[in-house]
Amino acid sequence: MSPRPERPRRQPVARHGILKSPHPLSQVLAILAAIVAVAVVSTTAVGAFYVWDAARAVQAAGVSIGGDDVQLPPTLGEIEGGANILVVGTDSCEGPNAALSGACQAGDTDGERNDVTMLVHISDQPRRVTVVSFPRDMIVPIPSCTGPDGTQYSAMSGQMLNASYMYGGLTCTVATIEKLTGVDIQFAAATRWTGVIAMSDAIGGVDVCVADDISDSHTGLNLTKGEHTLKGVEALQFLRIRHGIGDGSDLGRISNQQQFLSSLVRKLQSEGVLGNPATLFNLANTAISQVTADPPQVVLSKSLANPQSMVQIAMAVRSVPYQDIVFVQYPTVYATGGSRVDPVTSAAKVLFDALANNQPIQLTGSTSDGYGTEVVGEATPSPADPGATPSPTATGDAGATAAAPTPTQEAVQLPSSITGQTAAQVTCTVAQR
Repeated sequence: MSPRPERPRRQPVARHGILKSPHPLSQVLAILAAIVAVAVVSTTAVGAFYVWDAARAVQAAGVSIGGDDVQLPPTLGEIEGGANILVVGTDSCEGPNAALSGACQAGDTDGERNDVTMLVHISDQPRRVTVVSFPRDMIVPIPSCTGPDGTQYSAMSGQMLNASYMYGGLTCTVATIEKLTGVDIQFAAATRWTGVIAMSDAIGGVDVCVADDISDSHTGLNLTKGEHTLKGVEALQFLRIRHGIGDGSDLGRISNQQQFLSSLVRKLQSEGVLGNPATLFNLANTAISQVTADPPQVVLSKSLANPQSMVQIAMAVRSVPYQDIVFVQYPTVYATGGSRVDPVTSAAKVLFDALANNQPIQLTGSTSDGYGTEVVGEATPSPADPGATPSPTATGDAGATAAAPTPTQEAVQLPSSITGQTAAQVTCTVAQR
């Protein structure tokens, strides 16, 4: 893949403060949920008309991420080949977001940052989905970018990843992840905090598990040991919590988010959501309202800001077996001082080479680099579920692939430094000890 040309920009002042703000992964989930909902809604003539009509309100707002203006073939079938989608959650203090953040209310912010950054890779046939989470405190090179106001920022050799959005918006974060991974990103979305309440309510909540009682004064979340269905403010609190779980780090928080994502995937593939037109229309309406809000709570790349792209992407992923949906964390080591992390590119190369070669991957490490979760069971789709396949029940192997793989589908064993879980694994959050 050819690297994108860098544009000159001025060197900014480095920022070292740690902001205490609500975690925006919820809006990331809103985007993923909306894509799936749009696909299913569009499978009927009425639904297709609704989606195309509503989409006219969002297409004009698409932003360019470079080379994303080519239109896909006019079909509502699956997207041809694979796809890479970058989804980020930002810590904006604009509009209703300010009321959700103590840092915003205290004036302890200096720009909108991408505190959640996830790369969703959809493979070519056979379809598999890999979601790579990038720690916000990881020190990475940021290429030259142009800010929303036209300010030119020159390339930086080492900054926290979550500074990239502040310097150049969604386009800059895309360029930063492309430079780090070598992956060509065709689609992207940026989301703000407020979507969590609306989207979690629209879907009816997400089931989570905690292995111990959890009480965290930083987020205000208090959960007893066991299973809970979270929506609204509680869902937001669960996604931003770190001090009360695992080792108290952002790495532990990522695994907690992966538990939430896995449960969300299982719910979206279940008959309770995909088989319920009322829920789907509510979900789609809510997602559209986030894009068209003033100020907008969701920003889409031009390539993603049309129903054709959403439908083709969603049609490709909505029936992927649980065991072939893998959530991983980009491998890191703690930097000098212990408050930041450095990327381990040699381990990451094994992952991204496998994805580039359309090979299945197998996890060999733990579910969490921050001791945030533990495996307690396995999930098996029922025959009634749209995502169900005639394959046998998934085994305890964290990287199990689809049943009866062909000889060319031998799984690549990932280094143990790459932690994560599959959607087939049921995990529980572990309290901080």
